Amino acid sequence: MHAPANPGFETTLLVRDTCLCLHAQRAARALARRFDVALKPAGITSGQFSLLMSLNQPEPPNLGSVAALLAMDRTTLTANLKPLKRRGLVETAADPTDARARLLRLTPAGQAVLAKAVPIWKDVHATIETALSDPDHFRSELNLLSRSGGQDGEAG
Repeated sequence: MHAPANPGFETTLLVRDTCLCLHAQRAARALARRFDVALKPAGITSGQFSLLMSLNQPEPPNLGSVAALLAMDRTTLTANLKPLKRRGLVETAADPTDARARLLRLTPAGQAVLAKAVPIWKDVHATIETALSDPDHFRSELNLLSRSGGQDGEAG
């Protein structure tokens, strides 16, 4: 068996210019940085905003449903919850219908942080949407990709 040839620089350029995964990652990082800067006065990051918002429900969701909504594994979600719990923004409780499950709830302090963050998010979000030619179509395409979940194992 011989070693495969190293990909040439042409392949590097092809991936740089066409890889959907690379372009989505770059856009996600740029958007996250923009929201992180904007949300700093509210004392949270863009990821924390999404997590807190996912808990803003009439009934406390369980860990599994929040992990699924945010496309996170449970371990990562638990790690992301820790600083919010330490700050008193989120609390957990046993699910009365399933002793193995934990319910997640915003505290009044968490609700106050969201109340401060939402107007910031609305302003930044509106500005970003104006830069897109068709934000609804873009959202639809992103949702299509997130539903596929990378199950086929293909990159890019």
